[in-house]
Amino acid sequence: MKKYVSILIGLVLLLGSINSVSAKTEIITYKNCTELNKVYKGGVAQSTSAKNKGGKTKYKPFVSKELYEANKKSDRDKDFIACEK
Repeated sequence: MKKYVSILIGLVLLLGSINSVSAKTEIITYKNCTELNKVYKGGVAQSTSAKNKGGKTKYKPFVSKELYEANKKSDRDKDFIACEK
């Protein structure tokens, strides 16, 4: 019985790690801020320490260095937050 429980736990952990790998953020380069904001309402920040220079915003940005780098062209004020809203 213990052997079956160990195998079952191992399979659950294996399947869980496979799902978490596929659940990572897909890196997409968006055409413009309108397209990016459909998915990420607050824009995309390079890191949690990025501070908005453009004034008050409604939404918190999604933090992803890779996604920010792919859409860096949309960061007009160079505050490390692309398409903040």
